[in-house]
Amino acid sequence: MNKSEIKILLVDDEPDIIEIVGYNLRNEGYQIFTATNGQEAIKSAKKNIPHLILLDIMMPEMDGIEACEKIRKISSLENVLIAFLTARGEDYSQVAGFEAGADDYITKPIKPKVLVSKVKSLLRRLKSEKQNEETVTIGDIVIDREEYVVFKAGKRISLPRKEFELFSLLTSKPGKVFKREVILDTVWGNEVVVGGRTIDVHIRKLREKIGDDHFKTVKGVGYKFVLLEADK
Repeated sequence: MNKSEIKILLVDDEPDIIEIVGYNLRNEGYQIFTATNGQEAIKSAKKNIPHLILLDIMMPEMDGIEACEKIRKISSLENVLIAFLTARGEDYSQVAGFEAGADDYITKPIKPKVLVSKVKSLLRRLKSEKQNEETVTIGDIVIDREEYVVFKAGKRISLPRKEFELFSLLTSKPGKVFKREVILDTVWGNEVVVGGRTIDVHIRKLREKIGDDHFKTVKGVGYKFVLLEADK
């Protein structure tokens, strides 16, 4: 993908940040879109489908944490990279940012050249994911997203579509806890007659087929896929 094809959404209520950061990223050849609060960010993200969102936390109308959480629930934006770019450097702010679904957390002030390097590093991650999106290998598990088939230790495991999509979501970021509402929105979307128990049933079936120890329940939150020591 050429730089000119990469779209970055810059969200900050400080005009100086928008101007300086936007200038440096445009000089790199990226397409830059801007927003000054969380609500504008969501509208712009839906319209432009950026590859990367640089998101401030402290903003009027809707802060960055809430905006990040809402963006992560939009199926068309499930692959977008989100990095907080904020002056809030406290540990609890960083924890809140990652729990909201951020891929990275960058504290201000930061030199423009360093920020550009950070952005390039994030976009390399996106490129790597794109290159391997059809076939993914995690430990002794191979996921063929084109054929909807999983191989574990060389053994073929056929999964119904929704089980496969749930498994594919959880394994997209091993160790990350996916909230139940995010799972429902991503895997089932707007389909009717789908409740929370649906997730539990599908997780139970995946445990039976893939292995119970790979799936961890975080009570009141959701589920995550974990790599076992034998897989590493």
